[in-house]
Amino acid sequence: MGIVYSTALGRICPECGKPVAGCGCGKKPGAAAKGDGIVRVGRETKGRKGAGVTVITGVPLAGEGLKALAKELKSRCGGGGTVKDGIIEIQGDHRDLLVTELGKRGFKAKRAGG
Repeated sequence: MGIVYSTALGRICPECGKPVAGCGCGKKPGAAAKGDGIVRVGRETKGRKGAGVTVITGVPLAGEGLKALAKELKSRCGGGGTVKDGIIEIQGDHRDLLVTELGKRGFKAKRAGG
C-alpha cells in the first residue's frame, strides 16, 4: 500500500500516486461509483442493536449531490439518516416509499434483499 496523504500535496490517488487534484487516471477517491446503473434499496439491522435502517446503494452521484439527495429523501421519510462511503442510510423501514421517490427522480431503483 502506498502513500494516501502528504502534508505537502494533500490526498494521493491510490492508483496513479499523484495528488487527487491532478489525478488523470479517473479513479479518484470519493468519485461516483460505477455500477450496473441500478439503485438498490434494502434494509439492514446489523450492528444497530436490532434497529433497522433503509440502505440505498448504487446511486450514481458523489459528494454534494449525494448529500443533497440524502437530505431530500430523509425529509420525505420524516426521519434521520446519514451518508457513509457513498451509501445513504435512512432510519426506519421506508423501502417502498424510497423506490417510488427514486423512480420519480429518474433513477432505476429496485428493492434488494427480503
